[in-house]
Amino acid sequence: MVLLAVVELGLRRAGGSLPGAGPFVQHLTLWLGLLGAAVAAREGKLLSLATVEYLPAGRARRLAGIVAGTVGAAVAALLAAASVQLVASEREAGGEIALGVPLWVGQLALPVGLALVAIRLAWRADERWPGRLAGFAGLAFGVLMAARPAWFEGAPGWLGVAVVTLATLAGGPLFAALGGTALWLFLAAGSPVAAVPADAYRLAVHPTLPSIPLFTLAGFLLAEGKAAQRLLELFRAALGWLPGGTAVVVAILCAFFTTFTGGSGVTILALGALLAQALAADHYPERFSLGLITSSGSLGLLFPPAVPLIFYGIVANVPIPDLFRGGLIPGLLAVAATAGYGMVVGRRVSERQKFAPGRLGRALLAAKWELSLPILVVALLFSGAATVVEAAALAALWAAVVQVAIHREVKLARLPAVLGEATMLVGGVLLILCAALGLTSWMVDAQVPMHLLAWAQEHLASPIAFLLALNLLLLVVGCLMDVYSAIAVVVPLVAPLGLAFGIDPVHLGILFIANLELGFLTPPVGVNLFLASYRFDRSILEVTRAVLPWLALRAAIVLLITWLPFLTLALLDR
Repeated sequence: MVLLAVVELGLRRAGGSLPGAGPFVQHLTLWLGLLGAAVAAREGKLLSLATVEYLPAGRARRLAGIVAGTVGAAVAALLAAASVQLVASEREAGGEIALGVPLWVGQLALPVGLALVAIRLAWRADERWPGRLAGFAGLAFGVLMAARPAWFEGAPGWLGVAVVTLATLAGGPLFAALGGTALWLFLAAGSPVAAVPADAYRLAVHPTLPSIPLFTLAGFLLAEGKAAQRLLELFRAALGWLPGGTAVVVAILCAFFTTFTGGSGVTILALGALLAQALAADHYPERFSLGLITSSGSLGLLFPPAVPLIFYGIVANVPIPDLFRGGLIPGLLAVAATAGYGMVVGRRVSERQKFAPGRLGRALLAAKWELSLPILVVALLFSGAATVVEAAALAALWAAVVQVAIHREVKLARLPAVLGEATMLVGGVLLILCAALGLTSWMVDAQVPMHLLAWAQEHLASPIAFLLALNLLLLVVGCLMDVYSAIAVVVPLVAPLGLAFGIDPVHLGILFIANLELGFLTPPVGVNLFLASYRFDRSILEVTRAVLPWLALRAAIVLLITWLPFLTLALLDR
């Protein structure tokens, strides 16, 4: 994927082209995502709620795992069987990707990948055979549902929704909650379930979607080597003389890495130990450090080329460069507020360092290659010299060259493992997106957006009232769903409402992502709380207490973005 996109960029700049490069990259994204999802299922790393952590260890958790695995296997098997119908239909139609390669070959990723996911979920339902047999019974039931849809026509919709909700609370994968709900509602209504994988296929081959795995790969390559140490030294040399300079550095460094990896969890897990050591060395209180790192993990999602902004643009049909511009000021405001609070505390507990030009020069020289990456991406995107996918491919290639060939910190033998880790994350995300799109499709068929619009126009008196109501909704959504599934499910519902109330689409998009950032920190199920609990071996309650001041601070930033639209619109060419 990287090489096809980079070669296409070079040839196009020279006045030529690479036949089929775009379609092949798009279909490789589909294969990458589905096989990555299968690997994530094998490793038990499919994205899910962390609610099972509240259950006592032992029989209760084992039973929860059996329920989650059985329902997850049923949903994946039903999706796989529905995908077979889609592939068979396309094979009869005779379409092609490019250069004579049949379209159905690309679509074959859906049934193959989903079948592997179903098998893995059934196998992992339990460590003992009785639990595994229950998982495989769920798999068989999913195939039966696809083979005999008439048996389920007219069934109560609440029944299937209740089952998948229970399985999700038991720790089941999020894709099963979204996809299972959509499939059951389609079956109950007598509609073809092949509509769900068909919608998933259309999303997976969207021209911009390949940028998500490519930017994610660039972030994983940076996190694998010693880029974090070099950047930490650079920022400390540049800002360590400030009161609370180390806290400022933590906020900036987290924002840098989250921007490229597209997920706060990667930042917390990859950099948490390093940043905690730096803060402890400067005598910051442990609770303060825990709250700072946990909250800073979600900084950076508003900066280019953050993957959530790209996906929002795809779903809401908003120009991605406009979203990149719109997110700059709010993103900088969030980083500045976090750093500012860190300075207030830091001036009381840490000693200020002397500014040393020589140290800064050495650090700048050491980190020059890492600094070149965001400069390269921003220059390509804002100049129009490359598409988002081409810029992402060049970023991934450059990150690989820097880490493998220049610094030689990522050995060639280690590269497949890095690719595998990035692919697992991408697979889990793409599987959720595909399932969420099926649920969105059902809601459109049921005219949910129209009913929601009518209700909002009747009960909400002004655009500000609408935005405040949206803030509350997204706070809950951010707790319960990851950023990608939230975008896929909720954006098609709220985007028409925003237009009806005269809200600029870019302002709505930035506000949407900022709210989801806040949801990562909101108890009891904010995802960053669980990741920090795991990374630092602290209880959820302890992490929650540590993050409360930062939660209040970020909530104030979200309200500022809500009330002051010029923060998002000032840099747009309008």
